[in-house]
Amino acid sequence: MSAENDKQKSSPHITHVSWGRMEVEGLGAGRDFKLYPGGGRAWDWRETGTHHVPGIQPADIQELLDHGSRVVILSRGMLLALQTCPETLQLLRELGITCHVEETIEAVEHYNQLAQTQPVGGLFHSTC
Repeated sequence: MSAENDKQKSSPHITHVSWGRMEVEGLGAGRDFKLYPGGGRAWDWRETGTHHVPGIQPADIQELLDHGSRVVILSRGMLLALQTCPETLQLLRELGITCHVEETIEAVEHYNQLAQTQPVGGLFHSTC
């Protein structure tokens, strides 16, 4: 499936979020997720060496962009422990991608609302 086709697809709905657990339509349950138009998967921080500080890196969001996300939601965790690298925010600005950085519960609500009408992607951290 190409990124072009993903642009025409909706982003999966998050049906549940609580400490350490999320449920996503079509993907099941997990702890952290990468979601984008047409699908998503578990977000494994080890893939890019992500840690709470300095936080979400440009490499973490690339998959969202590759699948046609025009709006990106970045969750900070339930206790706002997860940061976002300045380079990540700069990249999104340079590409003209709208970005929202929010506490996880707020991020999920915002994402689900936007997913009804826009090609939205997100990174969701369900603990600290």
